[in-house]
Amino acid sequence: MRPTPTLLGSSLALALATPHLVFAQANPQTSAGSGGTQRPALLSPVTVRGVDDRPYMTPEASQSKFTAPLVDTPKSVQVIPRAVIQDSAATSLEDVLRNSPGITFGAGEGGQPLADRPFIRGSSSGGSIYVDGIRDPGGQTREIFNLEGVEVVRGADSAYGGRGSGGGSINLVSKRARLGSFTEGSLGYGSDGYLRATMDGNWQFNDRSAFRLNVLGAKGNVAGRNQVDYEKLGIAPSLSLGLGTPTRLTFSFYHLNTDDMPDYGVPTARKAPELSAGDTGILDVDRDTFYGLYDRDFRKTRADIGTIEIEHDLSERLTLRNAIRYGETVNDYVVTNPGDGTVLMNPADGQYWLQRGTKSRWQKSTMLTNVTELNGQADTGQLKHRFNFGIELSRETIRNASYNIATTSGRACPAVFGAGEMDCTPYLSPDPSDPWSGSVERAPLSLDAHSSTQAVYLFDTIDVSEAFQVNAGLRYDRYRISGSQSGRGGSVEGSSRWNTFNYQLGLVYKPAPNGSVYVSYATASTPPTVSGGDQEGIVQDMSELKPEKSSTIELGTKWNVLDERLGLTAALFQTDRKDAQIEIEPDVFEQAGKTRVRGLELGIAGQITPKWGVYGGYTYMDSELLRGAYSGVNEGDPLANTPKHSFSLWTTYKLMPALTVGAGAYYVGKRFGGNQGGAGGGANAVYMPSYWRFDAMAAYQLNKNLALQLNALNIGDKKYYSRTNGVHHADFGPGRQVILSANLRY
Repeated sequence: MRPTPTLLGSSLALALATPHLVFAQANPQTSAGSGGTQRPALLSPVTVRGVDDRPYMTPEASQSKFTAPLVDTPKSVQVIPRAVIQDSAATSLEDVLRNSPGITFGAGEGGQPLADRPFIRGSSSGGSIYVDGIRDPGGQTREIFNLEGVEVVRGADSAYGGRGSGGGSINLVSKRARLGSFTEGSLGYGSDGYLRATMDGNWQFNDRSAFRLNVLGAKGNVAGRNQVDYEKLGIAPSLSLGLGTPTRLTFSFYHLNTDDMPDYGVPTARKAPELSAGDTGILDVDRDTFYGLYDRDFRKTRADIGTIEIEHDLSERLTLRNAIRYGETVNDYVVTNPGDGTVLMNPADGQYWLQRGTKSRWQKSTMLTNVTELNGQADTGQLKHRFNFGIELSRETIRNASYNIATTSGRACPAVFGAGEMDCTPYLSPDPSDPWSGSVERAPLSLDAHSSTQAVYLFDTIDVSEAFQVNAGLRYDRYRISGSQSGRGGSVEGSSRWNTFNYQLGLVYKPAPNGSVYVSYATASTPPTVSGGDQEGIVQDMSELKPEKSSTIELGTKWNVLDERLGLTAALFQTDRKDAQIEIEPDVFEQAGKTRVRGLELGIAGQITPKWGVYGGYTYMDSELLRGAYSGVNEGDPLANTPKHSFSLWTTYKLMPALTVGAGAYYVGKRFGGNQGGAGGGANAVYMPSYWRFDAMAAYQLNKNLALQLNALNIGDKKYYSRTNGVHHADFGPGRQVILSANLRY
């Protein structure tokens, strides 16, 4: 009879509890040692593979800056594990963060490139994305094929990451080589041309070393917008040496190439208000309406990032770590921006016509970062400390240029545009196959900026007693930026530096070992050269400006229940931001902007029963622009990209040993596009209506090595908007898509 996992586990537990019984009965033949004593025979090594019974719950964050388990960390921290990412068929950071209610994405425009722009608690956090605890700059759209999980930190947290992070930050946890050998592969085929293949192989080649390789190849179209296609190729190797020893060394590399048809969505209706979809301020057109040009538009990105990390255990309670990373990213595109085009009514046919406008960018970013940390445990009298002390040195460059685009031939414009004008298309039914020829030449650099950071930080969790803990952290940064930038406002050149001090302080009360109640306060600083919380740049008179300040106060509770299989969290919070640069009169700027977000967050993650897994939450945010552009205008309005209500729930249930079914429900409330106001016009004149979206999944384990998984995304084919910048365009969320995947594991 073949032993079952339960029987094997029970036998192993019994053997560990009664070793004398095992040795006495293992082999009746014993040998006599010196003095005539008998020695038990040695048994062959046994490898035991367990199954994680909490795939949706992660007790601890990956970053060493978190000096306590999450249940004892006095801050809202959400970990989206690999199991949720796989079960929900997520392929992008935006897909993953759909499981984190309250996080929305903003659209690229102007100084913001086509890239990931998450908003957390009313603040743009595109510049506060980290990989394994190290800042990941550059305008990127990130892939998830090399991720073990995603960690979301909410609230002001410059103590953790430095500049920015007024609303929160996101840490991507990479896959890395580990002991044990396995190979996983997945091949997915679906509607809208979906084809995706991944491979994850880990090979242990001796007792202390292993190599891991992740590979991605993917292509397809955006569901419901088949003109918007993509191709991706990624590779991520890692090599770990000295595993299981006091000194461990890891080399890792990440490469991703993408080639897409870029998408600026559909225009707002500011140039033809009578064509608005209700009162949304967005042009009323179908989801598959596409304004781009096949013959001209393109987007290519590249990321190459290498990391060397060494850890050494100085003692059982003290570890020294050093990580050095160099990376280079390129974001290169020409995209049709219908919101910038000229719109005229043609009397000859009674139609509105659009003469296409464009946006373009070539952006190259580099970074070199070195982080040294000492973490461990220490006692001072009756107080027990778990601490992390670190030094961070980094240098980053960002270079931008646009393209000079000249049209030599294209679809002719109606006479109302003037003689000889080209590159026109019907406003409500554009044709991406319109002919176009001309030149696309990169212009001289419009931004050439260099920044450097020297920082020192300390985190400490202090056990005052069995019931009380103090969690404290502080960070001091010296940040310097120099360079030149040109734009519509002219050219700016110069350098400046700021010294910032940020901290967090939390008091934790533990009424039981599996729960906590906490109160905390934290701060954040954003230099005035970090545009919108995302991109670094050079601004006029920057040496006279001071960093924008944010603070968060939070009261919460966390509990691990049902034998610690299920995590429950709740938090009340208030985040204030001040000293934002605003235009108080035409061409008169002052650091007087103020915002406030108050809210409630609820979370659930883990197993209700061994067969029933859940992951989700609810967020309520009451946001307010306390003082915005042109004093008195729009004050009291809700903030852009900050829905009052949002909800997500992903759940799976194992109907039988081989069959698991799952479903996801997602709600996002009404969101405004922006608080521009004054001469910019359109303040909160554009909004995205609330929506519900539903997904479903079924997985069947054919044998121990092969499983099939069927995902239906947006099964109701709900038409909704996922992003807008409030002025130029709004982006549709993807429509219904069905994906069948074959998952192989050895």
